[in-house]
Amino acid sequence: MTRNPFAGAWRIIWMSAWDQDYVDMDGPGHITFGAGRSGAFQFGMAQGQMDCKPSEPLGDRVEFTWHGFDEGTEHTGRGHARIVGGELRGHLYFHLGDDSAFRAVRQPPPARRRKAAR
Repeated sequence: MTRNPFAGAWRIIWMSAWDQDYVDMDGPGHITFGAGRSGAFQFGMAQGQMDCKPSEPLGDRVEFTWHGFDEGTEHTGRGHARIVGGELRGHLYFHLGDDSAFRAVRQPPPARRRKAAR
């Protein structure tokens, strides 16, 4: 099985439609690609769950649809991203609404807790 180059957490460091203060309003803005086709994002007051699919044939781009909320209002949308020079670059679209380019940097995996010696 091929390793997913997008897997893991990415910290959003720039969005074309919103300033960084908004992006980090409710905690650091991020996008995460999980196991299988799952993923999630959060920035400002927006959050969503993603259904991701790497593009064929190279798998160097990921496309996704999403469902979530922004300030309590339900939204859906789509997006795409690719890794350029170690940075995730993409675009997020709200269905019939706003859209924004984004850039994100990979976050280190959480430290594993060592079991205490008995």
